[in-house]
Amino acid sequence: MTEMPLGKALGAGLRQAMLDDDRVVLLGEDIGKLGGVFRITDGLLDEFGAQRVIDTPLAESGIVGMAVGLAFRGYRPVVEIQFDGFVYPAFDQIVAQVAKLHYRTQGRVKMPITIRIPWAGGIGAAEHHSESPEAYFVHTAGLRVIAVSNPADAYRSLRQAIASDDPVVFFEPKRLYHHKGEVDLEAPLADAQPMGLAEVVRTGADVTLITYGAMVDTALQAAEAAEDDGVSIEVIDLRSLSPVDYDSVAASVRKTGRVVVAHEASREAGVAAEVIASITERCFEYLESAPLRVTGHDIPYPPAKLEKYHLPDLDRLLDAVDRVLDRPNSLTGAGA
Repeated sequence: MTEMPLGKALGAGLRQAMLDDDRVVLLGEDIGKLGGVFRITDGLLDEFGAQRVIDTPLAESGIVGMAVGLAFRGYRPVVEIQFDGFVYPAFDQIVAQVAKLHYRTQGRVKMPITIRIPWAGGIGAAEHHSESPEAYFVHTAGLRVIAVSNPADAYRSLRQAIASDDPVVFFEPKRLYHHKGEVDLEAPLADAQPMGLAEVVRTGADVTLITYGAMVDTALQAAEAAEDDGVSIEVIDLRSLSPVDYDSVAASVRKTGRVVVAHEASREAGVAAEVIASITERCFEYLESAPLRVTGHDIPYPPAKLEKYHLPDLDRLLDAVDRVLDRPNSLTGAGA
């Protein structure tokens, strides 16, 4: 096992994927000589050359369009979108071409494209640099959507995404790029947990707390704090947002009977709404209280000085836990 930051784990995953398959090529703005704005691709240009690590113009639609052409010719392109808010100019290419070409051609054309997106808030960035656009892509049939939360998962899931014949939108929580964890660089990819499965990262008996990305750390902090108050929270890292591993989710909900779903993105029509609707369909008779959402507010992402009021935090998660347990809570002083 090697301890490394999440960002370095992603770089190691890209490097190993390129060693495993010479059809893997990288495309993006400043990913070559600079090594990417977050230095994820640092050193890869020197090792693999400009034919496989391609610095592109500042044109996201063109970058993804080039990836579509490469995929047509049998390559496995990996696109870096420099920041989450920059993906919108490429939206048409992703939802109208990348997501549909395999279906449209009755399977004759594969689109093994991985679209990496540094994602979400918490770094005090400017406008358009802290977006959470995952619901757009979850709603789009034909795409896999992955959100990682730790270095080990970043390393193995990125390699799995690149090896997959499905197009994958791969969200990387930028505020965790420097968070360290142990990574097994020698484990065979065939032995890794499939990227479509959720993971129970903390077992519990009273409430199921479901989340993904950087919010997993916040959920684990909430579970630790609640334990001091005699409440046992089970934390599930979804990992895959499309498809969702509802078997693992339902197994937890049937055990606890209470559910809180959290994410940074806005509340309206978000991933949490779909997860709760699906849980209700599958587990209605097991629920002891109505499931609750803890999300970002339904506003454009706020200025950096205000983002702490927008992002779900420990207090908001614990308040929701109190409400599903019908306990007096710290924010209102009353039960739900």
